[in-house]
Amino acid sequence: MEEQKMNKYLIEVSQGSYKLTNMRAAYIFKRSGSHFVTHAEWGLHDGEYKAWLMAETENKREALRILPAAYRQRARIILIQKFSRNSTTDNLSDQHGA
Repeated sequence: MEEQKMNKYLIEVSQGSYKLTNMRAAYIFKRSGSHFVTHAEWGLHDGEYKAWLMAETENKREALRILPAAYRQRARIILIQKFSRNSTTDNLSDQHGA
């Protein structure tokens, strides 16, 4: 059986005000039992009302499905990757048409 290649994504979810963010997170956590609230990294204490999560999935659609439905509309799903010393120049050239 051939193993499916997984892509790595940075999931960013923008929030509202501090009070609203805390209330919303608590409500969604209680309602859905989602582990997103406890597994995400939050920027609240530094004035960044966002949460970040790394996930390995087959595609962006699957990455988005990790989030509770209430968070999906404000989410950005960003494909991320590492480059090796030898592949960096070729990969960057391919991406930017250079």
